[in-house]
Amino acid sequence: MTDIIVAPSILSADFANMGKAADDVKKWGGDWLHCDVMDGVFVPNITFGMPMVKALNDYTEMTLDVHLMITEPEKYVGKFCDAGADYVTFHVDASKDVSAALDIIKNKGKKCGLVLNPDKPLSLVEPYIDKIDMLLIMSVYAGFGGQKFIAESIEKLKDAKKLIGNRDILLEIDGGVGEDNAKEIIAAGADVLVAGSSVFGSKNPAKTVSILKGI
Repeated sequence: MTDIIVAPSILSADFANMGKAADDVKKWGGDWLHCDVMDGVFVPNITFGMPMVKALNDYTEMTLDVHLMITEPEKYVGKFCDAGADYVTFHVDASKDVSAALDIIKNKGKKCGLVLNPDKPLSLVEPYIDKIDMLLIMSVYAGFGGQKFIAESIEKLKDAKKLIGNRDILLEIDGGVGEDNAKEIIAAGADVLVAGSSVFGSKNPAKTVSILKGI
């Protein structure tokens, strides 16, 4: 069994203290930093871009898991790789040339992945399954933090695990992940748990991270 990776989302951190947020995540036992990049077009909100990723990369040695919620990601994936992203994932339905975007990431020596919103079927990623390092299943609709977990995501996770089969692909879940549903999520096959408000809003974040890891 793959050790569970917990990737707290800095979307829920204090944007005026990102360095401290990175230090805190490491101190709490988090494995990766999940960076939600929103462009105000593919999703309604705007967060941050390459400069923030570079600043985090310069500050911490933690793995940066960059989730692009942007239109035509093929125009920007290379720049996020150059900024220091270790994993770059993007929504399959946001791209005009999925294969090209994946190739750019791979050619930069970074890990690539695809993302599916709750209403998008697994069939969209099937043509690219042998090109990716990670598949991200959204258990809320991309664009906002603090949403409630969509229960049907559990079955989608199980189906995604079957699709992955024996391939060396991490299965990630993002949205409404917390202490109350982590066990069920892990049992469904998730390898990477993204958690924002449940970690940064916890009275005991280290304990929350431990529970998310299934420890």
